[in-house]
Amino acid sequence: MPIRAAVSALLLTAVALFPAYAQDSKEAAKAVTNEDGKYFDADGTPTFNIKEDGTVDWYTFSGYRRYHSDCHVCHGPDGVGSTYAPALAQSLKDMDYGTFIAIVAGGRQNLSAGKESVMPAFGDNKNVYCYIDDLYIYLRARAVGDLPRGRPPKREDKPAAATEAERACMEG
Repeated sequence: MPIRAAVSALLLTAVALFPAYAQDSKEAAKAVTNEDGKYFDADGTPTFNIKEDGTVDWYTFSGYRRYHSDCHVCHGPDGVGSTYAPALAQSLKDMDYGTFIAIVAGGRQNLSAGKESVMPAFGDNKNVYCYIDDLYIYLRARAVGDLPRGRPPKREDKPAAATEAERACMEG
């Protein structure tokens, strides 16, 4: 179990070392533009769009699927954390997009007080990195409280741009 504790400590350290400049809020996460089915906030950061009837955009749904394929083993279902790794739905309240990308791609290692903490790098794992925006979008929706736990009941259709980006990333 030392690796579990190491991963948990590492991610907590990463969040402490790389905090966002301001906490994410529902207002900051609000979608203001849509480019080929992908939503962005006022700062141009990828974000989610959830309709009043609970329909989520494709990228939020894809993020849910990818998270539960690759991330939930350590970080628990729906980003709520585990004894192995912290709650990403909580961490993203204080973590900006760039920090998220850097940690997922490059991983983190922390050596302090005789302990070693490790978050593995996923920058070479196309099943994670090709969907990194999707993961961020899903966790951002969870972090601001706009997406409840569980599989989203409805989703928008997959945009052609998502299909093309996925193909290009997987082949590249």
